[in-house]
Amino acid sequence: MTVKLILVAALILSIIIPFGAFLLGEKKKGNLKASLLSNAFFFFGTLIIADILLFSGKVSAAEAEAAVATATDGWRYMAAALSTGLSCIGGGIAVASAASAALGAMSEDSSIMGKALIFVALAEGIALYGLIVSFTILG
Repeated sequence: MTVKLILVAALILSIIIPFGAFLLGEKKKGNLKASLLSNAFFFFGTLIIADILLFSGKVSAAEAEAAVATATDGWRYMAAALSTGLSCIGGGIAVASAASAALGAMSEDSSIMGKALIFVALAEGIALYGLIVSFTILG
């Protein structure tokens, strides 16, 4: 329990210390780069130490079979998350451009509001397709 608390504190400090030093020091471009590099060094160093301390040990055959089942489940969850996340990002980009174009067109002629809403809804459908794919992957 104490090892976990120490590692959590180290992770939090690895984020706070470099950016605190940047905010308190002079705000130069080189200072920001050094701050980001030290932040990455401390963060990934803490993750490596956590991996060594928390996940070292012996594994029996029963645990290895359970690990295989959870590894395939992990890939399924990763695929579902990627399909949903990337489709939502793509849908957001499409809605941003379609909605701004629709607003510009409606400011000139308000009779095309229905057509403009259809294009915005089609762009929003991309995110729904990704959500359906993720349900298919998980189901």
